[in-house]
Amino acid sequence: MRFLGIDYGTKRIGVAVSDENIILAFPKGILPNDLNIFKNLEEILKIENVSEIVVGESVDFKGQENVVSKEIEIFISELKNKFNLPVHKQKEFLTSVEARGEGGKEKNNDRKIKREGSKKIDDSAAALILQRYLDRRNLQK
Repeated sequence: MRFLGIDYGTKRIGVAVSDENIILAFPKGILPNDLNIFKNLEEILKIENVSEIVVGESVDFKGQENVVSKEIEIFISELKNKFNLPVHKQKEFLTSVEARGEGGKEKNNDRKIKREGSKKIDDSAAALILQRYLDRRNLQK
């Protein structure tokens, strides 16, 4: 039994899986957010023997819903309907920044490099989301 972590994006979806003991999260890959997304997720769910899903909940600096929040809610609803698995939400605040190791610092001349490299961090952000959820879950036991 494993958990699947998801960092939802309008263009790409980062995924991560837990270990079998549901203690550690590992980046799994980055999927295009296209018409095949649920087919691709179904394959991962089966291969990894996933029993629960954790989706990053997007909020702004004030903790309020942002532009992507409604899309995430629709996505979560579709996940529940298609896979009949428990779906949990975990705040994803600054996980992409943390995954890049930027600490919020960026030089003007580095913007193009950061933007091009950002495609490689979605699964790391998913792993951070999942790890935060697992840590909180395991502390409550």
